[in-house]
Amino acid sequence: MEKEIRRALISVFHKDGLADILALLHQAGVEFVSTGGTSSFIESLGYPCVAVEDLTKYPSMLGGRVKTLHPAIQGGILARRSHATDQQEVAEYGLSLIDLVIVDLYPFEATVASGASEEDIIEKIDIGGISLIRGAAKNFEDVVIIPSQADYATLYDILKAQGAKTSLEQRRHFARRAFAVSSGYDAAIFRYFDAEDSSALRLTADHGKVLRYGENPHQKGVFYGDLGRYFTQLHGKELSYNNLQDIEAAVALVQDFSEPTFAILKHNNACGCASRPTLLEAWTAALAGDPVSAFGGVLVANRPIDLATAREIDKLFMEVLVAPAYEEGALEVLQSKKNRILLEQHQPIESSWSYRSMLGGVLAQETDRAVETKAEMKPVTKVVPTEGELEDLVFATKLVKHSKSNAIVLAKGGQLIASGVGQTSRVDALEQAIEKARHFGFELQGAVLASDAFFPFDDCVTLAAEAGITAIAQPGGSVRDADSIAAADAHGIAMVMTGVRHFKH
Repeated sequence: MEKEIRRALISVFHKDGLADILALLHQAGVEFVSTGGTSSFIESLGYPCVAVEDLTKYPSMLGGRVKTLHPAIQGGILARRSHATDQQEVAEYGLSLIDLVIVDLYPFEATVASGASEEDIIEKIDIGGISLIRGAAKNFEDVVIIPSQADYATLYDILKAQGAKTSLEQRRHFARRAFAVSSGYDAAIFRYFDAEDSSALRLTADHGKVLRYGENPHQKGVFYGDLGRYFTQLHGKELSYNNLQDIEAAVALVQDFSEPTFAILKHNNACGCASRPTLLEAWTAALAGDPVSAFGGVLVANRPIDLATAREIDKLFMEVLVAPAYEEGALEVLQSKKNRILLEQHQPIESSWSYRSMLGGVLAQETDRAVETKAEMKPVTKVVPTEGELEDLVFATKLVKHSKSNAIVLAKGGQLIASGVGQTSRVDALEQAIEKARHFGFELQGAVLASDAFFPFDDCVTLAAEAGITAIAQPGGSVRDADSIAAADAHGIAMVMTGVRHFKH
């Protein structure tokens, strides 16, 4: 059902884009009703405006906390045009019907993010605006609600195309948007008050993007979030569900490294990774770790991609490359394949919590931010690691943290030489890693091992020593830790315990 807009209530914080809307509404003969600063803005454009106070017969009070909370305003919004009793009361109390409400809520989240005082934050909890939004959305059959600046452009297009009239479908669309805005706003306020108590879970996300499909073509997939906050896509096809999972795993991994580092991931696990003085050296060493699995992988670097590195990368078929920047000429080389996805990362991913749907509910946990340093590698054996072994143990521990459990990582000289991931036993994980390292021609003598969890028995220690591995890092905590330490001493190899487990299921 088409409805004509005759009167509009406007109370906004952001005014960019509003002038063009006001011009179209004024041309259509729409009457404006407004508050304070918005009223002054409307009048500065040369349009007459009725003050809210003229309808309520009350001034703005309590420091602006009470302006539109009045039956003269709420009644004009909520009155149902098709209900005889509602219209009788409209006439009895002299209410002015309002057909369009444009509101832009106080910037609560931005105020919190700015580090403002609690007093300032509390004053940015919008009361009148949220009431206007909910009231207008509830009465969408008769009223248009524009709940945020993000909706100005849509309203402008409607007014430009069809004048000051809207369809029921359009009003229902805006009502849906209104409840998305109000629910997100309330959730942000709750999270502020709840802080770290985690008494309830209130997650909201805008910008839902339908993907080509989920993990498999028969599954629907949607991404809710703002990729533009972290990345600019410079080239390539649209990102898929699996691309996004691998990108998060890749970025989380490389963020733990400060030295020039390149990593190659498949199915959320690193199949190649190396730290070197230059990015080209890091790429070459990372690719050598498993050139077979690297095919079709997701690549990530923590330094800008230079031209020489780009030329080498271009020789490999890969899905995605993520880097903080691309130097002159590098981008042109990498854009030679039309579907190759190139992402420029603006800032680190800093989510403090991670979430996973489970059993019809949600599991939530703090993000694993632990990164063990040399100082946290506590020797427990007669032989202590050399300085080079310690550096490799730190490197390997960073990698095993980001590998699917049960996980074992073998490293040497700042290079991932093999890993065993996602295994049902730690012995299986180690055997897989040893076999893989030998398959690609790596010399295990002098290599180090990192385990994501403790050794329940001494079998892994013995197997590692027999393969030539000379130093082991594990969290410790098993009732049989003494057996593993004794086995290491018997084979003359070093073992350190970190006290930190890195399970990743």
